[in-house]
Amino acid sequence: MHIKFNDLFLKMQQQLDARQAVLDENLLIELIGRIRPADTKNSDEIQHKFEAFYTALLLTPAAASTLQSFTLGLISQYKQTGLYADTGILSLDGFWNQLFQRLGAHFLPLINDESQLQDLVRRAFHQRSDKYWLDSIEERSWQKLFRLLNQGHGNQDEKKRIRFELIKAITVLSYRVSGIGLYPEFINAHPELTEYESPFLVQNREIIDFIQQCKRLHQNADQVSAVPPPDASQALVMLDQCREVVLKIRRATKRSGVSISLTYLLSLLEQCLDRIEILLNLIAEDDELRYGSLGALLVDITDALYSERSVRSLLAANSELIALQVTENASKTGEHYVSTDKKGFIGMYKAAAGAGVIIAAMASLKVLSARLILAPLMQAFMFSMNYALGFMLIHVLHFTVATKQPAMTAAALAATVQQRKGSKNAQIAELAALIINIIRTQFIAILGNISIAIPTAALITYFWQAGMDEPLLNHAKASSLLHSLDPFTSLAVPHAAIAGVCLFLSGLLAGYFDNMAIYRKVGPRLQAHSSLKRMLGQKRLDKFAAYIERNLGALAGNFLFGIMLGSMGTLGFILGLPLDIRHIAFASANFMQGLMCINGSPEIGLIIVSFLGVICIGLTNLFVSFTLTIIVALRARRVRFEQWKPLAKLVLTHFLTRPSDFFWPPKQPLEIEDAAPSQKNIH
Repeated sequence: MHIKFNDLFLKMQQQLDARQAVLDENLLIELIGRIRPADTKNSDEIQHKFEAFYTALLLTPAAASTLQSFTLGLISQYKQTGLYADTGILSLDGFWNQLFQRLGAHFLPLINDESQLQDLVRRAFHQRSDKYWLDSIEERSWQKLFRLLNQGHGNQDEKKRIRFELIKAITVLSYRVSGIGLYPEFINAHPELTEYESPFLVQNREIIDFIQQCKRLHQNADQVSAVPPPDASQALVMLDQCREVVLKIRRATKRSGVSISLTYLLSLLEQCLDRIEILLNLIAEDDELRYGSLGALLVDITDALYSERSVRSLLAANSELIALQVTENASKTGEHYVSTDKKGFIGMYKAAAGAGVIIAAMASLKVLSARLILAPLMQAFMFSMNYALGFMLIHVLHFTVATKQPAMTAAALAATVQQRKGSKNAQIAELAALIINIIRTQFIAILGNISIAIPTAALITYFWQAGMDEPLLNHAKASSLLHSLDPFTSLAVPHAAIAGVCLFLSGLLAGYFDNMAIYRKVGPRLQAHSSLKRMLGQKRLDKFAAYIERNLGALAGNFLFGIMLGSMGTLGFILGLPLDIRHIAFASANFMQGLMCINGSPEIGLIIVSFLGVICIGLTNLFVSFTLTIIVALRARRVRFEQWKPLAKLVLTHFLTRPSDFFWPPKQPLEIEDAAPSQKNIH
């Protein structure tokens, strides 16, 4: 591949010969434009263009020295420390300030400081996709290029200035790491830091010593033999110890919880430590290490110039631990929603049946509260409290709402995917067994809910009419209720999808509050509450505190789920949008109430279509909440599972050969067999 570079090298040399006060950065921008591949993810094109550039430098007389002099001279015209110490590093403003600043910058863009080196890099690598092709260049290619460019002993003044700027940046970052290591929240997350000399403080001392060695070496350049070469090994050891502390804190979050601010500090620390290591390598005496690190710094900075203003990248970097902790709590809860034997199967039915009674009562209360003439917000409050308190009562009584399961079981499934035990076939078999258990448990939970909710709703409707001498619903309302379940002519399915989203969100919120209960030490703080001690006594307070700590997530999730369901219709009314929810358990109760209150005998077609609507609502509830939760859970764990097709085939094969396993527990628990691909099965 032939690319013309000679004209640019000639213009650069002409500017250097003319000793212009300000070099033209457009020449460097044009040079990078010619190297840039048309397809930034085409590795062959990237390699060919890079090799063409290298060959041009090699074959063109004095091209390498010209480019070196021009680039160093151009860099020296800018302030550099900010690029090395700040670009790609989160600021100390904190997560929320950063979030609002980035959101504001989308509406009122920030002004670039043209005196900073960031501005030159931003204009040179002006395409967002530049990070991809730069990252595709191998380390040995960077080493080869910079080895060629660094030939000769010229431009010593410019090199000294750049070295001085690098040292300043290292100093800034080192002190920043020391400061973060002393943050109270950071120390609370790892109390051992107070028991021995913190590596975050020691690294600063070692880095300052290394910098002093570098300064002595270059101040006595003519007496090099008398000054030992600087050694950064001890500083790098301390940086590794700092990373170990960060890793310990990340691991400890599973048992001690995590906050957004702590996650932000951990991300900031990791960025600072990585950048310090790169900059230390740049001032080291090992040429190959220096050249490779220079390529890594260029890739890092190019990526950061775009991500540092991105709201998405900020959320991605700082929500990972929170999302992992939230889904981790959900997966632990989800394990209790999966039955593997007959005892658990029957227990799930009983729990779901108990919930069916309460759901029928909640559905009836909603019908009655809808009779009241209230302002929209008051009506939303009434509906929300009905749902919220009902769901909380279901949890307190250890009953089960079927549609709450997918948000929990999906997280448990994602946790199983992450473990990757045994061979690929064994993993697929294990997942298939788990999915079959989930489907069977989900089936009996739905059956338990609706098999009791329907007759209970019928009894309530009958006794209301007998006792109050009026139907629970008038004919128009009953007819409207049945038609709202029609999957063909109403918005029942989209409304069921909205309920599925609410179920998904409630699962995340439950995990969030579980995490908060651990991280904020809600239990111990309740135990130390002086007023509650006087009211309850220490023994009962201890039980209450332990219960709240274990169940805060579930209670909060159920309460907020009720708020979402109860206020969705009012929100739609305010916005002028057809927003509402349809939930299978309530739909089944409403189905029976509508049939009993409609005048005359309902048409058989109406009964069939309405019942079909109930089934569609249930399937939509489950599918939406399960899908959203498993996506979040897998992303939080950074897991990519690419075996969905063989997994689906294995589950389908099992359904065709042993369909009863999907509806009734087998006598023996499903076993996992590490079979060959041609013998994939579950026994």
